[in-house]
Amino acid sequence: MGLLGEGITEVIAVTKDNAAPIGIIVRAGQYPKMILYKGSKTAENVAKYGWVTANFVSDSYLYPLYAFSDVAKPDLRKVFVGGTVMQLLCDADAWMAFTAEVVNETKEALFVELEPVGSEYCRDQLRPVNRGFNSVIDATVHATRYVMDHDPKLRELIEYHLGIVRKCGGARDQEAAALIRDVCGL
Repeated sequence: MGLLGEGITEVIAVTKDNAAPIGIIVRAGQYPKMILYKGSKTAENVAKYGWVTANFVSDSYLYPLYAFSDVAKPDLRKVFVGGTVMQLLCDADAWMAFTAEVVNETKEALFVELEPVGSEYCRDQLRPVNRGFNSVIDATVHATRYVMDHDPKLRELIEYHLGIVRKCGGARDQEAAALIRDVCGL
């Protein structure tokens, strides 16, 4: 599938005038999937418009930024793919466009199957594995839940990952960690 490997790949999902970090789930022999929580703009837009772009970015700061604030319109650009005008991040290193179909719904979430309709590599640079970057992603995932219920176990996980960012991350990872600390009140 090119940009997506088996497992869960964290991307910045872009829907109409919206961006948010999302995990895309890939299992052998199945279409890629997303689980979207009701009440989110991402879930609302996927259900309404039936498309999403997965944006692969090497700037760790964008994950907590778009998890906790709205995307600015100048940060998005339009692309015509699969017969539809979609949007993607101007700062994407690469992107994949999907048609999106809600295949199951619970009280809390939408279960969405994705069908790839296009992709593009925007940069030809390889991003090396960086433990600081990866820990920003993990801390962001925990922080999105922590801000709702202030679970002490989530706080411990956030602090653990921010410790790795402090030791292993670059300047932009440190800025992302500061944003997470601020949003979580740590």
